[in-house]
Parts: sequence; structure tokens; C-alpha cells
Amino acid sequence: MSKKIRVLYTISNFDTSGSGKSVYDLVKHIDRDVFEPEICCTRDDGLFFKEVEKLDAKIHIFPFKTNYRPWLSFPFRVLKIKRFFKAQQFDLIHSWNWSSDISEPLAARLAGIPYIYTKKAMGWGNKYWTWKSKLSTKIIAVNRDMMVQYFADMMDKVVRFPLAIDTEVYKPSAIVSDISKTTYFKTDDFVILSIANLVAVKGIEVLIEAVEQLNDDHIKVLIVGNDTNDYGRHLKEHYKANNNIVFAGKQLEVRPFLELADVFVIPTKDEGRREGIPNAPLEAMASECVVLGSNVSGVKDILNAFPECLFKASDVKELAEKIKEVKQMSQNDRSNLASRMRQQVIKEFSIETFLKNHETLYLSIVKQE
Repeated sequence: MSKKIRVLYTISNFDTSGSGKSVYDLVKHIDRDVFEPEICCTRDDGLFFKEVEKLDAKIHIFPFKTNYRPWLSFPFRVLKIKRFFKAQQFDLIHSWNWSSDISEPLAARLAGIPYIYTKKAMGWGNKYWTWKSKLSTKIIAVNRDMMVQYFADMMDKVVRFPLAIDTEVYKPSAIVSDISKTTYFKTDDFVILSIANLVAVKGIEVLIEAVEQLNDDHIKVLIVGNDTNDYGRHLKEHYKANNNIVFAGKQLEVRPFLELADVFVIPTKDEGRREGIPNAPLEAMASECVVLGSNVSGVKDILNAFPECLFKASDVKELAEKIKEVKQMSQNDRSNLASRMRQQVIKEFSIETFLKNHETLYLSIVKQE
């Protein structure tokens, strides 16, 4: 048997499971007859890290990137990273580092190792993104807008691979749980769910204000995500008088919450570090939950086949109307829409296609080398 291709996946941490789930899926499902995956992160904490530890893969805790300043010592710190890459004899490095950092691709280049990065979020705020791209062997963009806005002059380097969901993990009635609708609400309440890493760009207040505008006590809002930061604390304080809103906090396992929802809403604003391809609405669609989303990059890729489920970003009135329309659907119509959404995820965002795309890309790069 020929030598396996050693692929190193780098990611800052597993505090949140968005990118972490993509790395997890790649490591778990990649063809082990051909590839030997390993992981490098800077910390061994985070809720999702315990799940990653269960994978049959070596995990390195190492600072694979470094600050630019002080500039005088920057080359020496990069050389330390280069020596780590070289000593481990990786055949390929695939970075899931979210930032425009150039120390990692520079170290990989010095070590003579092909380097790929996945561009996960919208944003190109400084010259380092261009430098990082020039140092890279290949770039993976996750949505259509990135291809046009950021990579139009380097199409020979970039490929578009949407992120994916394991539809055997996320499916209707996928898990038995003690959580039920009556844990938080009444059985006849209409539950709106939003799952997000709570930062201002997520626009949770847009959702809450839309629901308040509807003035219907049977409509409840369930927010799942870390609410201990400034934005989360602000939301809880500002809307504490509204008994129709429940903050459930950060949850490692979100599938029980998807079972409670009548509709999932992702109200991302069209500003700041916007979505690439958000996982949460894909998980909801795969679980046969109707999804409404703001018409922004990434979200509109997911809901491309369902334009009626998109609303203008930050438009409280339009979102309120969309929620009202879904609530007024017959159970049969809502179930049919949810079923079509699951089929769309299987068709366009399947883990099988995701894996095949990456494996083919890795093989083409290593063969060229």
C-alpha cells in the first residue's frame, strides 16, 4: 500500500462548533485508506473539543500562528512554526483559521508544504487577506458572493465548496431527549427558534422586535447560544420583561431544540463579519424545520430554492409578515415545505459531496507536488 497522505487541519479552538463541525466531519469521514488526518489547535478547551478527542486522529496543541508585532522577532516566530510543520512531515495543511493571519501560510510556504485555507465569513478588511491568498496553494470559498467580491482576479486558485451537514445526524426525530415543548412553553404555542453564537451581527433583536410587533402571546422565541457576552447580556436585560422570550444559553447538543421549533429564523444583519455558510439553518432544514432568513451572503445560498423564505436584512416589518405567513399555513403545507427543505440540503449540502470535493482537491494538489 502506498504512503497515506498526511493532512493537517488547523483551527484556533473548538469553543463554538460552527467551523469545528466541518473539521470534525472531514476528520471523521475522510477516506482513511488514502488520508491520515491530524488536527492542530491552540487550546484544548471548549465544549466541542471533548467530541473531537473521541475521533481516531492525532491532536496537536501548538500555536500555529503568531502576532506580527514586535516585527523584529516575527521572522523567528514564523520559523518556529515552520520547524513544527516540517518536523511532522505533513503533506498538506488545510487551515480553518478565521482570520487574515499570514504567519501560518508563510510558515507552510517556508516548509515547502502545500497550504489551503477555507474562507468562511464575509469580510476583506485589510491587505493581509490578499497576502494570505497569494501565499496559499488553493482557496476554498463557501458561497457565491465570495467568488465575485474577493477572488475575481484569482479564479485559478479558488474553488467553491459549500459547507455541509450530515443528514443522518440531523434528521427528524434524530434524538431522544427529556426536553419537550412543555419544558419552556405550552403545547399549543408557536415556537420560533434561533441558534447562534450571540454577537451583534446576528440581529437577534430584529427577530424579537418582529415578534413583539405581531403582539401574539402564542408566539414564543427560543434563543440558543452563548448569552454571557456583552451582546447576550444586553439582550437579556433589554427584553427581560417579555415573558415570550426564552434564552436557553449555549448548548452542545442542539437537536432536541430543533424538535421544539415550528420555524427557525436566522436574522443576520448586512454588516460587519457576515455569514459564510451558517450551519444552524442547514441543521434546521435537514431536521425538517421551516427556515426564514435574511437576504444576505451565505443565507441566500442556503435558501436559493426558497426565495419566499427570505426577507430584507434588518427589516422588522417584513420578517413579522413572513412569520405570520408560516404560522397561518396549514400543518400539511408547513410539513411539505419543511420536507422540501430537507431534500434541498441532501441535494446541495450533503456530507458525501463535501467529502468528495475535498478529497479530490487534496489528491490533485499532492499529485502536482
